[in-house]
Amino acid sequence: MAVPKKKTSKSKRDHRKAYWKRQAALEAQKALSLGKSVLSGRSNSFVYPSQEEEEEES
Repeated sequence: MAVPKKKTSKSKRDHRKAYWKRQAALEAQKALSLGKSVLSGRSNSFVYPSQEEEEEES
């Protein structure tokens, strides 16, 4: 027979939500940092074809 699960405590719920939000904030910060470095031309970790290479191939 089905048995109801125990209720999750507020502190555990809040801790999980805070962890999830902290991870999302870190990923957003990484994405913004990568975008800034790509726009400034200082990116070493992001590989993409530049316009000069595309013009040479055509």
